[in-house]
Amino acid sequence: METNPQIVFSWRAPLRPYKKQSGLILRFYLAVAFLLSAIMFFFGDKILLIPIWALVFLFYVLTITPPPEVDNKITTFGIDAAGVALRWEVLSHFYFGKRFGFYTLTIVSQAPYFYHAYMVVPNENIKKKLIGILSQRLVYQEKPQKTLTDKMLDLLAKIIPDENEEETQVVLQKLKQASL
Repeated sequence: METNPQIVFSWRAPLRPYKKQSGLILRFYLAVAFLLSAIMFFFGDKILLIPIWALVFLFYVLTITPPPEVDNKITTFGIDAAGVALRWEVLSHFYFGKRFGFYTLTIVSQAPYFYHAYMVVPNENIKKKLIGILSQRLVYQEKPQKTLTDKMLDLLAKIIPDENEEETQVVLQKLKQASL
């Protein structure tokens, strides 16, 4: 098998960070949706029920469906992220984040668009290699400036409960003791 000499580095990873959730998180989504639906219904804004339940469907689908594995490549011309080619000339800087136990590489394009490309980095070794390779062409930001969207996602991540097996067991034991 021939290797392409233009490919500097490549790795295979999920398309998005994913963590399998149990039924508790889905019940949380449904409870919030019913509460918001009841409020909107009684205030007379029945048309807002459609986007509320569309978001519930989106959360449901993203929660139960694992992402596909994609190939990400760094070439001499730029970056190929899941089939989308980004040339070095339009890229500005990059930084790493962490979500669901995965490192996420975020590459930002230059003004005026500031397009963000997100790629999952499966482990620490690949992260170190990416820092070495990408920092030759792009600016590495250890603490990036967060956009409004990033701030809203961080707030949402704090609001939505993160489920641990141990916490779930403790809650179930407390409920059993309270019912006795």
